[in-house]
Amino acid sequence: MPNIRCVLVDDEFPALQYLQMLCSQLSGIEVVKSFNDPVKFLNKIDGLDFDACVLDIRMPGIDGMQLARRLQGKVIIFSTAHKEYAAEAFDLDAVDYLRKPYQLDRLEKAFAKVRDLLAARRSTENAFELNTNRGKVRVKSKEIAFVEVAANDRRDKEIVYRDGSRVLAKNITFDQLLRLLPEKEFCRINRKTIIASDTIMSYTQQWVSCSFTVGTISRFPISAQYRSDFKNLMSD
Repeated sequence: MPNIRCVLVDDEFPALQYLQMLCSQLSGIEVVKSFNDPVKFLNKIDGLDFDACVLDIRMPGIDGMQLARRLQGKVIIFSTAHKEYAAEAFDLDAVDYLRKPYQLDRLEKAFAKVRDLLAARRSTENAFELNTNRGKVRVKSKEIAFVEVAANDRRDKEIVYRDGSRVLAKNITFDQLLRLLPEKEFCRINRKTIIASDTIMSYTQQWVSCSFTVGTISRFPISAQYRSDFKNLMSD
């Protein structure tokens, strides 16, 4: 499963630093950004790509409860030194509620709940099993950035995920893969490459530029054989 991308919000800077340090000790947790000012966080929400938020409740300006109501679709872990907020926190469907001072094992349990919830959500998305270099792997189409012919064996295809990780699908054709992938969400652009259409930033007659979650921009050639289908996809 991809890393859990999280944002940390706590107006107490020492507590925020300590929380960052604990998160750095947990595998599979990526801290996208930390804020000790809830208003600054609110102003930058639209430009942040994250799955979960560890959110202090009692803060000046705007409290964690108010912020949580604006984080549609994000998984919330509330934190506070004040136990009287627990009932209201769970009324807002928080996945967990942490008491300060933070403890590593307790934080790890909270993120395990986040992982389970995200996995449950993703299980409702388009997914399929493939034979890979890791054995049987369940592949979720929403996590795929692009697919390319394997360097060592053309019968195999390397699937590159949006977080930069990769898996080698064994003995499968592009036509077989395209039948498994959601229609109009993926497009073959040359004999060696399939790309996710929502990663496309710009294109010309010869090239298409794509941006992925990890922040990289890649450029792929468009072959004449596939140019018409590509243009039709872009015009839909």
